[in-house]
This record gives sequence, C-alpha cells and structure tokens, in this order.
Amino acid sequence: MQDLVRFGISMSKDLLEQFDGAIARKGYTNRSEAIRDLARYLLLEENWEQEDQPVTGAVTLVYHHHDVQATRAVTRYQHDNSDIVVSTLHVHLDHDRCLEVVVLRGPARKVKELANNLASLKGVQHGKVVMAAASQRLP
Repeated sequence: MQDLVRFGISMSKDLLEQFDGAIARKGYTNRSEAIRDLARYLLLEENWEQEDQPVTGAVTLVYHHHDVQATRAVTRYQHDNSDIVVSTLHVHLDHDRCLEVVVLRGPARKVKELANNLASLKGVQHGKVVMAAASQRLP
C-alpha cells in the first residue's frame, strides 16, 4: 500500500454540506475516498486533453436498426478504425432499437474523434462518450 499523506482542506460550510450529501448519495463511506476519486478523475481528464496521450474510453450508441444507413455507418467507422476499436457489444433493446457499446483505446485525439463521429452519425438517437480509464495506472 502506498504511503498516505494527511492534509487539510478549507471550504465554506454550505459547500461542505452539499459535498457530504453528494458523497452519501453516491455511497462513499468517507470524504477521503470521494476526494481520491475526484483527484483520479482530474488526472484522467488531463490525459484526455493531451492529443498524443494514450487513453481508453467507451462510446454508447442507441440507434434504430431498421435505418440501414445508420447501421452501415456504425459498422464502417469501426472497421475503418480497427487500430483503436478494442471491442464492441451489441444489444437488441426492443424490436426497433439497438444499443452498441464500442470500447476504444489509442491516442486521445483519435479516440475522441472516432467517438464524436459515431455519436453524431445521422440515425443515432443517443450517443455518449465515457472516459473509462487511463492507459497508465492512476495512484
């Protein structure tokens, strides 16, 4: 286990009360765990901002599978970018709609570009990019 360092934080009472409420709703057992997660997330965001930094992420897409152009475009983008597409999961939500999760790993610039291209395709009803993890281990 790494050496733990204690430090103090000053903030307004109102902000602390709101923070305590938020971390309780998220299931944190203490403030330290929540602050550690916030610090890791900040480092993860920094990785995503550096264009050449290797990153990992996931794109969730919901689209109408009867829309042949959307279905083909989602597949084409994945095949055209097989160097950064790690895996996909395809789920039939109902008779008409599908959920596709595409896991991507590569330089931040390429991962963000492909994720945004997929999410903004005509026929995609909902698209969201999630930063899943940094390529290097966060403390």
